[in-house]
Amino acid sequence: MAKSGKPIENVEAVTPIGMHRRIEYKWIALSVTTIGALMSSIDSTIVILALPDMMVKLHADLIEMIWVIMGYILISTVFLLTFGRIADMFGRVRLYNLGFVIFTIGSALCGLSQNAAQLILFRLVQGAGAALIMVNGPAIITEVFPPNERGRALGINGVTWALGGIAGPLLGGLILAAADWRWIFYINVPIGILGTLWGYRALKEMSTRNRAEKFDPVGAGTFSLGLLALLIALTLGIQDGWTSPPIIALFALFVIMLVGFFAWERRSQNPVLDPLLFRNRVYNFSVLAAMLQSLAMFAVDFLIIFYLQAVRGYPPLMAALLLIPLSIVSAVMGPLSGLLADHIGARLPATAGLLIQGLALGWFITRLSPVTPYWEIAFGLALMGLGGGLFWSPNTSAAMNGAPAHRLGVASATLATLRQTGMVISYALALAVAAGSLPQAQMLQLFVGTDIALGSQAMQVFVIGIRSAFEVSVVLCIVAAGFSLVRGKEDRRQQASMQMNKEKL
Repeated sequence: MAKSGKPIENVEAVTPIGMHRRIEYKWIALSVTTIGALMSSIDSTIVILALPDMMVKLHADLIEMIWVIMGYILISTVFLLTFGRIADMFGRVRLYNLGFVIFTIGSALCGLSQNAAQLILFRLVQGAGAALIMVNGPAIITEVFPPNERGRALGINGVTWALGGIAGPLLGGLILAAADWRWIFYINVPIGILGTLWGYRALKEMSTRNRAEKFDPVGAGTFSLGLLALLIALTLGIQDGWTSPPIIALFALFVIMLVGFFAWERRSQNPVLDPLLFRNRVYNFSVLAAMLQSLAMFAVDFLIIFYLQAVRGYPPLMAALLLIPLSIVSAVMGPLSGLLADHIGARLPATAGLLIQGLALGWFITRLSPVTPYWEIAFGLALMGLGGGLFWSPNTSAAMNGAPAHRLGVASATLATLRQTGMVISYALALAVAAGSLPQAQMLQLFVGTDIALGSQAMQVFVIGIRSAFEVSVVLCIVAAGFSLVRGKEDRRQQASMQMNKEKL
């Protein structure tokens, strides 16, 4: 923000030949957030390919490798709401740039790890940086783009996630072919340095700080502890059994903390979750649709990869590359659907996207077998990408448009928290349904994507289990489509008024 308090609309940019031209600030902000999305997306896929190499060279066991994955997800989920609240209080740009720094340092430390315990610890550091980036990226985009352009901007940002899904396996395969696993973390360092420098140089704080507000440590603590208990229970329940005493105790702790959180928030003068956020019907149903879509679809890629490896015998890199139809179609549709939502609203494209994803799952349910031709798999993946591309940017735009301007950080954090929680539950639910009939040892091997020797009977059992998991996902997609359809239309006049008021500050 300029010293006068007015938002900066344009900044001077120098072209390679030394000429000056004016670039609107919103596009510069989008470029910075896109780098953050790219780094996070690549890291989410590149690590899985290296798990076998890390296990051997660090002399680690299977459980430690599971926590290399899940520790990152847990931390990046648990702190989202807390970081969103802090960002609303102290500035979204400050927290976003800090996230770049923490993620980059965590990546370098992961590459320097000498044992599994160090790697898990530094993955937690990475997860904290990722949470800061995830919370503030959509909030910054929402803040700098007017309502009639947010869908397109969020769609462009979403393309990066799809492209990162392609680049991750390619980079991972090339790195592991030429060097050891440490370089899958070192690759983040130059990207992180570039993003950090560009962010500090180009981003300007547009939100105003309310010094009268105070942080609510009790609310943040009870929420974080309860969510952590839930996610750990879901993670360990696959290994220890859902009725084991530790798992039951964790679920009980989650319920106690959740009840305590809402009881405290009702009395708090500075709640972590502002009740005003949930008075907007569009926001509420958009968030619910996002959580259910994540719950339904996150495990699908994951199960298809395991199908390609365990049943069809493809090596990990090839299995990941065979998912490219999904990423390409999603990348193309993201900006187009965002542009469409800017003109007609999010309800119709987002609902259509959910129904198309349900149709894609139905295709897999009727076609998937140990000998399914790849073109049929590719067609199903393309349908999934089409549906995902239609859903995500319009739905995110609708949610953020429905949030109060001074609560964009918490609004983005709530959306991301429920989406991430849906991902973890999806992960656990899919394994429980699809691999429940397999021996425990084989189930744990599938969990980290290592190759296993499956006989023909076990292959049939596993494929039937995958189809059963997809049947659950179809139901969730239909329910999510229902929420999406009844969310109502965004109030464009109110959004435009909010934008005009913000620009007058």
